[in-house]
Amino acid sequence: MNVDIPQDVRESAAQLGAGAPYALKVLASQLADDPDRGRPSGLPGVFTVTVDGDLFEDCPPLVVGYLREPDRVEIRYVNPAPSVGAADSPKDRAERRPSGAAAAGVEERVIADVWRRIARWLRDNAADSYAALRAGVDPAAIAALEDDLGVRVPADLRTLWLLTAGDEGGAGAGWLPGNEALMPLHAVAAFYRQQMDAQAHQDTLNARRPEYDRITIWKAHWIPVVSHGLADHTSGLYLDTETGYLGRWSRYNEGPGEELDTLTSYLEDIADMLEAPALATRDKPGLVGGALVWGSRIDPAWEERWRPLAF
Repeated sequence: MNVDIPQDVRESAAQLGAGAPYALKVLASQLADDPDRGRPSGLPGVFTVTVDGDLFEDCPPLVVGYLREPDRVEIRYVNPAPSVGAADSPKDRAERRPSGAAAAGVEERVIADVWRRIARWLRDNAADSYAALRAGVDPAAIAALEDDLGVRVPADLRTLWLLTAGDEGGAGAGWLPGNEALMPLHAVAAFYRQQMDAQAHQDTLNARRPEYDRITIWKAHWIPVVSHGLADHTSGLYLDTETGYLGRWSRYNEGPGEELDTLTSYLEDIADMLEAPALATRDKPGLVGGALVWGSRIDPAWEERWRPLAF
């Protein structure tokens, strides 16, 4: 298991004590062997673990947050731990987790950084796709959506929507892998209501079905994020607000896929594939003129013009 420590996290550790960078290095080695040693932090996909400062010279007790992905771990932040007495209560443990403004700040920074990578690539290499990006919405629009759906929008999705809230695309396709599209907020609301109505109908039928034969179409804590096309909602990705992971809905009973992504890891993988296309595994990026088009689902009208990325 690879464990990455970004430079800004290393610098933060160095400010906490001369021994803190070494303690962080030791923890990275431990996480490589046991990536599940931490506890859920309250941020999507992020776990926290404490470091006993007494084990290292000139190092305070630390709280370290890390993103756990299927094939890698990335340490996201390091903070001094609050003083803890002999009684380690749930309240004590909760205080070691980033919360409120600190938690939101972590997600804002991570999503903003990866979005800058993607937007910069589109601007420099796929001008048509860049021009088709919708502008971000203001916080009031997200608050109105939350009121409409009755669901709290997590910090990672909220930050993405503040930066870009949908895709105008081209020929019905978007810029995401599989040529899927980021859904605008009005489409999110309409599709959510449609799915909840469909689930209410199924719940009526489920009352007369044996438990093993009951059907779940949608759950109230799922927020649709990505659709098969700009106006094609036969399949797509939702964000599970309880777990922080993306899942797939499909009218064709497609499987959930092999990858278990947070919104952050999904976007990071896109940025990586664009910047190093030779290493892309999920899908192959290419261009049709000035538009980003992915190889897994090319419109027949584009096939002769499609050129895979080779840089």
